[in-house]
Amino acid sequence: MKKEYDFTNAEQGKFYRPIEALEIPVYLDADIRAALMQKLKKPESELSLNGMVNALIRYDIEISEKISL
Repeated sequence: MKKEYDFTNAEQGKFYRPIEALEIPVYLDADIRAALMQKLKKPESELSLNGMVNALIRYDIEISEKISL
């Protein structure tokens, strides 16, 4: 390690990303993923796996809000 480093041309915050901008991966259990993939194979399904999971979570939030009233 050097005693001193030259930061003359350094750019502050070049690699900074606010925590709100981070994408957090969500891992599904194998049985849940298999069940959702089975539903996606149906011809009338227009959603992706990501879209279906988001729709299910939105629906669950909606139900829980109605119950908590």
